Amino acid sequence: MASIREVSLEAGNLADSAVLDDDGRPRRTGTVLTASAHIVTAVIGSGVLSLPWAVAQLGWAAGPPVMLLFGGVMYYTSTLLAECYRAGDPATGRRSYSYTDAVRAILGGAKVAFCGVVQYVNLAAIAIGYTIAASISMQAVWRANCFHTRGHAHACRSSSVPYMIAFGAVQIVFSQIPNFDQIEWLSIVASVMSFTYSGIGLGLAVAQTVVNGAFRGTLTGVAVGAGLTVMQKVWRTMQALGNIAFAYSFSNVLIEIQDTIKAPPPSEAAVMKKATAISIATTTAFYTLCGCMGYAAFGNAAPDNLLTGFGFYEPFWLVDVANAAIVIHLVGAYQVFCQPIFAFVESRAAAAWPDSAFVSKELRVGPFAPTALRLAWRSAFVCLATVVAMALPFFGNVVGLIGAFSFWPLTVYFPVEMYIKQRAVTRGSTKWICLKALAVVCLLVSVAAAAGSIAGFVGAFKAFRPFSG
Repeated sequence: MASIREVSLEAGNLADSAVLDDDGRPRRTGTVLTASAHIVTAVIGSGVLSLPWAVAQLGWAAGPPVMLLFGGVMYYTSTLLAECYRAGDPATGRRSYSYTDAVRAILGGAKVAFCGVVQYVNLAAIAIGYTIAASISMQAVWRANCFHTRGHAHACRSSSVPYMIAFGAVQIVFSQIPNFDQIEWLSIVASVMSFTYSGIGLGLAVAQTVVNGAFRGTLTGVAVGAGLTVMQKVWRTMQALGNIAFAYSFSNVLIEIQDTIKAPPPSEAAVMKKATAISIATTTAFYTLCGCMGYAAFGNAAPDNLLTGFGFYEPFWLVDVANAAIVIHLVGAYQVFCQPIFAFVESRAAAAWPDSAFVSKELRVGPFAPTALRLAWRSAFVCLATVVAMALPFFGNVVGLIGAFSFWPLTVYFPVEMYIKQRAVTRGSTKWICLKALAVVCLLVSVAAAAGSIAGFVGAFKAFRPFSG
């Protein structure tokens, strides 16, 4: 059933056309600034805290170049994906509202189902990973105060389970914000928080390096020897690749972010490319600094989480501020990654039951707009993600596995395939061969990273009981 606004637009009502886009939806207002904020919120997340550990596995010779390489690949494939937001003409072609819609419009067939499964499983896994990361940071605030009061030698143990429940409760509330257009403010706040805690981590690492009087670490990273076998070194190196891939991941929400950008001119693709260039250049420089300075400060003993592994104890209040900023950031980042899942289920429900009050009747309270469906479904999703996080609280391994699982299909394969078809790249041409070669190389990297993370899970399970915190 057409809405009143759509009927009015078809009738030529200029007043309504001024508030609607070419697809009949409310006019988008996104800019380079807001798109950059969404990207930074998605990219600079808890993954930055595992980069010193990743560099420690690779060493000075390979760590920094690998981070720069991942940043370059991420930027290039993101520009390819940005070209695929509109099918056909980049200014007037039919819009895609989600990553899966873009695959359906350009590739079609079984690839649509494959993309949907990979994207939504990955987004759900990120929600689980962020729940783990937030709980660890909340727990770290308590432990930092405990260490300050009782001394660094005290155990200061506590369960992460209550913190996960608290984070899940907050997410149930914020999940009632209906869509991306309504969370721009949350993304901006989250972006500020991400730079806050990353900056504090970087500053503390620099200070520790100054105290040490030299850069720690070796060319090849953690050495095989007492406590580390050759195979464990291989697995850790592979997991490090997954951790770095996770730190850069945002392709799975790129189309959704691009769908918030206002209509041409300039084209959404041009605006998105500019926002991506700014965001990836900023985050790559920041990541390289954080990863390298964290490694310089702690060498091969770098913790898998720079601010919660207690490489730093003092000043305890600054560690508290950094971890509080992580939690605030993850509240926003969680919503950025979960909105596509929420939208997928609710759009299907709206299509199946267009006249149902359970599906469509909203109660507006500020930025929140709960419906009966939204309240029930989104709350159930958050509860399930929280329960899984309580069962598998392995930060480093979860980060590596998510990065490995999503990097090749969502960051490389689909953008390459869609771009080739969208721009009719000639089969066998130099450009075609280079794009295909990039996809093959990245597939090998993803497989290696997944193997390393799975090996890490197996090792962690040997010494852990689910829900024990």
